[in-house]
Amino acid sequence: MEGLERDSAFDPGTELGPRLRRVREDRGLSVRELARRVQCSPSLISQIERGLSAPSVGILYAIATELRASLDFLFGAAAVGDAMLATAHGDGHLRPHNGAAHGAGSGWPDGHGLVQRRGSRRTIDLASGVRWERLTPGADDRVDFLEVIYEPSGHSTDTRRPLRHDGQEYGLIISGSLRADVGFETFELGTGDSIAFDSSLPHQYWNTTDADVHAIWVVVHAHPGRA
Repeated sequence: MEGLERDSAFDPGTELGPRLRRVREDRGLSVRELARRVQCSPSLISQIERGLSAPSVGILYAIATELRASLDFLFGAAAVGDAMLATAHGDGHLRPHNGAAHGAGSGWPDGHGLVQRRGSRRTIDLASGVRWERLTPGADDRVDFLEVIYEPSGHSTDTRRPLRHDGQEYGLIISGSLRADVGFETFELGTGDSIAFDSSLPHQYWNTTDADVHAIWVVVHAHPGRA
C-alpha cells in the first residue's frame, strides 16, 4: 500500500488467502456457503483466497470466527493443525485453541525466543489502508499484540461499520492523530494518547489526516477455558 514502507521483504501476509482457502476446504464449506455465513459476496471470498483482494478488518474477523482460525494462523505463525484452530464458544467469539503445541499453559510454543526483530515481523495488509504487524515472537493464546499502521484516509472497516469482538482493548498512538469512535462517543487521539475499553462495544478507527498513523494495539482475550 502507498505510504507504508516495509523494513524487509518478509511478508507472510501474502499467504493469507491460500491459508484461508485450505482451512475452508478442511471445514467442508463452499465459497458460496462461507460468503452466506459472513454476509459478503462469493466473489469477494474468491478474490481474497486468490490474493486479488485484501479483506477489511471486519470481514477478516468474520471469516476467522466462522472457520475457527486463530490470529496466529492468519499471520502464518501456526501450521495447519491444532495450533491454528480456535475454540468455538457459545458466545460466538473467536478464541485460540490452547493445544499441546503451546506448551503447558504457557501460551508460547517450544523453540521461540523472547525478541521479535523489527525486520522480520509478520504482517497482514488489509483493505481500506490498514496494516497489522505482529509484535510477539511466538504464539500467545491470551493476547493480540500489534503495531497497526493507518495510511491517510485509512479506516478499520471498508464499509465504515463498527467492529465488535471479545476481549479488552488497549491502544497507544505512537505517531500521528487517529479518530476513534467507541460506543456513542468520538475521540481524537494524538501522539502519546491511549485508550482502553471493552471490545464488545462497537468501535472503529479512521485516519483523517494526510500522514501515516502508527499505533500499538493490545487485545486481552478471556481465558480460553471460559465461555
